[in-house]
Amino acid sequence: MQAPKHNGLFAKKIWLVGASQGIGLALLQSWLREGAQVVASARKAKESVELQELANAYPNQLYLLNVDVTADEIADNLVTEAWQAFNGLDAWFYNVGSYYPMSSHDWDLAAFIQMNHANYLGAVKLMLLLRDYFVAQGHGRWVWNASVAGYFGLPYGGGYSAPKAALINLAESLQPELAEHGIRLQIINHGFVKTRLTAKNDFTMPGLMTAEEAAAAINKGLAGSRGFEVRFPRSLIGFLSLLKSVPYRFSLAITRRMLKPQKEVSDK
Repeated sequence: MQAPKHNGLFAKKIWLVGASQGIGLALLQSWLREGAQVVASARKAKESVELQELANAYPNQLYLLNVDVTADEIADNLVTEAWQAFNGLDAWFYNVGSYYPMSSHDWDLAAFIQMNHANYLGAVKLMLLLRDYFVAQGHGRWVWNASVAGYFGLPYGGGYSAPKAALINLAESLQPELAEHGIRLQIINHGFVKTRLTAKNDFTMPGLMTAEEAAAAINKGLAGSRGFEVRFPRSLIGFLSLLKSVPYRFSLAITRRMLKPQKEVSDK
């Protein structure tokens, strides 16, 4: 089988973690059309109607594997199964995300812990199990889907943006070391995408795009850039980058204007 030319990763064998809906499902569909072999994981990947339909349509290209990244531990045998499904992997794409907006008045510790496991610690758990496979192989590509929310904390979104910021920071620290072993680590920082997560928002989301549009932008970005980060859309990137670059007395004055009236917050 020839390596796909347009899947962005330029990889024949990919492990996609977080594949059952949204951006993950759109990426999976595009990669299968390009001829890639994909191990598709989600907490209930084998029970997903959409994934089962794809498995029937692409029986030689798609392998479904249930993986719950929020579990305290991820069994070694699951990583071994993913690696052996197509006799090795060229790329690992971490796409798991969880989001619950909340204020300091209604902070849900259980939800915050769950977001940390999904948005950050799950990638760490899998990294520790996958690293030796890729190092022994001598090459590979890792892509972690983070978020522009990791640039600067916004009101009511801290439970989501804090672990995303941690994921970005971890990637920055690991990238030089992994490169020494032939492993190319990249991050995706995207804006608002129309999914079950953003459906929880009750405000206008600038630059909102569909999952298919986001997947196309990711593939284009991965194919067209040799850099560490793929980011979009420009307008939101520019605004959050500005918040990060100006003194806090200005940036926090701006985000303070995003606060809702106290009664509206307490009524939620």
